[in-house]
Amino acid sequence: MKEQRIQTVLEKMDKMGLSQMIVSDPIAIFYLTGHYVDPGERFNVLMLDAKDGCKLFMNSLFKDQGDHCIETFYHTDMDEPTDDISKFIKTSPLGVDKNLQAKFLLPIIKKGIAPDIVVSSTCVDEARAVKDMEERALMREASLVNDAAMAKFRSLLKEGITEKELADEMLGIYRSLGAQDFSFDPIVAFGKRNTVLGHHVPDDTPLREGDVVLLDVGCKKDWYCADMTRVFFYKHEPQGEIRKAYETARRATEAAEDICAPGVLFCDIDKAARDVVTEGGYGKNFTHRTGHFIGLEDHDFGDVSANNKTPAVPGNCFSIEPGVTIAGEISLYVEDIVMITEDGREVLNKFSHDIDVVE
Repeated sequence: MKEQRIQTVLEKMDKMGLSQMIVSDPIAIFYLTGHYVDPGERFNVLMLDAKDGCKLFMNSLFKDQGDHCIETFYHTDMDEPTDDISKFIKTSPLGVDKNLQAKFLLPIIKKGIAPDIVVSSTCVDEARAVKDMEERALMREASLVNDAAMAKFRSLLKEGITEKELADEMLGIYRSLGAQDFSFDPIVAFGKRNTVLGHHVPDDTPLREGDVVLLDVGCKKDWYCADMTRVFFYKHEPQGEIRKAYETARRATEAAEDICAPGVLFCDIDKAARDVVTEGGYGKNFTHRTGHFIGLEDHDFGDVSANNKTPAVPGNCFSIEPGVTIAGEISLYVEDIVMITEDGREVLNKFSHDIDVVE
């Protein structure tokens, strides 16, 4: 399977006129080889070579991390880390990814080996955007864990618990369900004002009767990420403008999900959600995109936006999360992960969209 991923990237490189590329993003290296190292400030790269195959260049400190069958060249902290790879660079232009640090790129440039440098991250990014069958199964599993965790988070909503106290319980719950970590720091917001703060950091705000609760949470299971947002109403049935806003957010999410299928443009998926929000009277405050791609990272390359005029293809996984904001007073979201299949789409989250009153 990894060989097919590498071949896909090589084909994309060829379309860019590249025969060699340096990949430094640790997650991208893992995607292509199954070998993961967090190098910190050290040099750790994969060279993709259409003619001579792949090579890893890494610090000897990481020699025993992972079982890989790729030709590997080691250096130490006393060496110039780019010396070995410079011996194998033989073409211009040379592709590099957007993550390659200047302190490594500049010595390569100064050696004059490849005077023409091209940022070619899209070769890997576009490959990662199309999940293979193994990845699709892992995405499903991560979202199922997220569903089960959301039910447990809901059960912890009791009078007086603070946002931070709830957030502190979440990692243990995820791990009890088989996940390994958060896919991103959880957003826990109690009360109208805290929901408005983009990416609100959980604080000491206590839960009180009548509060709106917004939970934007995700886990990482077997390397793959989940992401979901749900809203709860603590000891009150939402009425008036709040109820209208929530129902608008729910309908916008479902309208966008309903049209997801192979060949549908991402800008049209965005429009389906945006039209519902606008018709509800909240369009002027809907200033963000409808969704982002997801996979090995919570925010993979690609999005669901008015600017993305590419068609969806089987294997694309992305969030649908249109927001409804009332004049800076409250923001409400219903977020799911959608996967494009050969004959339509699969919504990976099964947790209900219905108005949920916690007593």
